[in-house]
Amino acid sequence: MKLDADKYENDPELEKIRKARNYSWMDIITICKDKLPDYEEKMKMFYEEHLHLDDEIRYILDATGYLDVRDKEDRWIRIFREKGDMISLLAGIYHRFMLDEKNCLKTMRLFVGDPVWPAFNRLADHFEAPGQHLEFLAQTA
Repeated sequence: MKLDADKYENDPELEKIRKARNYSWMDIITICKDKLPDYEEKMKMFYEEHLHLDDEIRYILDATGYLDVRDKEDRWIRIFREKGDMISLLAGIYHRFMLDEKNCLKTMRLFVGDPVWPAFNRLADHFEAPGQHLEFLAQTA
C-alpha cells in the first residue's frame, strides 16, 4: 500500500486505515547510526531471520530499505521499501530487514493494542503462527 508520507501527521487516509484495522498504538523510529542507541547490535538483530507472534505493520516515512520474507518453498523474496510504503506482515512470517547504502530509515510502527516486541529466530517452528502462515499460502496458491 502506498500513502503520502509527507502528510502522515494529519493524513485522513492513514487515520481511516488505523481505525479500520484497529491500529491503536503507534510510534516512530529512526534507524540511523547517530539516532538509534546500540545501532550496530540492533542492525544485527534486524537482519537475523525471525518471526513475531503478532502482525508487524510498518509505514516508511523517509528513505529506503529492504525486507526479505520466505515464500512457501522457503526461498527468500526481497522487497524494496521506500517512502510512503506501508506493509503488514502476518504473524508467523519469517523475515529480516536491512538498510540500503544510505544506512538510514524513518518508519512508523503500528500495533493492535499494546506493542509486542519479542522476535523468535528461525528455529521457532514450534509456535502455531508459522503453520498458520503456510496454510494461508497453500490456500492462495
